Amino acid sequence: MSENLNTTMNGTQPWSCPSNSTAEKIGMTVTYCVIFIVALAGNTAIGLIVYKTQTMRKPINFFIVNMAMSDLLVPIFVIPRWIQTLYIDSWLIGGPLGQALCKLVIFIPDVSSAVSIQSLVLIAVDRLGAVVFPLRSPSISSKLCALFILATWIVAITVNSPYLFVRKLVEYAEKMVCEQHWNEVFGDSSSFKNYVVSYIVVFFFNPLMLITIVYIIIYLKLKSQKIPGEQSTNAEQQRQQRERNVLKMAIAIVLGFAGCWFPIAIFWCILLFTDTIILPNCGARPHYFYVVHSMALANCAINPFICFIFSRNYRHELKALFR
Repeated sequence: MSENLNTTMNGTQPWSCPSNSTAEKIGMTVTYCVIFIVALAGNTAIGLIVYKTQTMRKPINFFIVNMAMSDLLVPIFVIPRWIQTLYIDSWLIGGPLGQALCKLVIFIPDVSSAVSIQSLVLIAVDRLGAVVFPLRSPSISSKLCALFILATWIVAITVNSPYLFVRKLVEYAEKMVCEQHWNEVFGDSSSFKNYVVSYIVVFFFNPLMLITIVYIIIYLKLKSQKIPGEQSTNAEQQRQQRERNVLKMAIAIVLGFAGCWFPIAIFWCILLFTDTIILPNCGARPHYFYVVHSMALANCAINPFICFIFSRNYRHELKALFR
């Protein structure tokens, strides 16, 4: 979506852009490459760990793997495109493949973020069930878990499907440009601004508010529980400690997502409701754009680190994976 907001609402004309300095290009290239390598390796490791370890096959880990698989789409389909734009102000691939990539380069990252935020909501609901109804294990059954995961992808693909229609690769005399033709496809009665604002509210602010409320309820519930003492069984002590550790990991993942995506969400809103236009389709953008955009991309790389830092099981299985 960030690239969409770099164009005019119709996006029907080519632009000529100045170049970034060599130092800036090198710095951004290094940043994108680090995110690419870490995201690819980390999220692949998360998927392999849960796939190979029977004891790790629990709803919360399935939801984390769902996030990891969606995050894998970003380094594969998105980051190479952003590295290319730093050096070449033109679309390189033409024909049917170029048309498809023009649509996917915007469609895929937004699908990934939508799947991630829905997975965070499901993780919060799962933790709420585990704390409020501790005797029900698991709080979300395997069949229901699979259904929820499928639903996250269906919803994400559906709400972002307009990009598959409005993005078009246009060939001009001097270069090819991937443009957005929103009004041409949906008519003047449809507003791209309204679509983006609705998207941000529904798939960012509202879910984060819901998640915050759920974790506050969980915190109050845990606080009201009797602290395990000598009268408590060792098994109960261990269960409550495990629940707290898993809860810390879940909250850390939410905070990581919010910290990475909140700046660019604010950036979108400012860009929509002011006259500020960032030059489209080129590598010469203001520094703050690269900062907020890199933070959003970095989210796909930090989730594995959070899992390895807060979960002893993930750390143990990672070592076993290398062995």
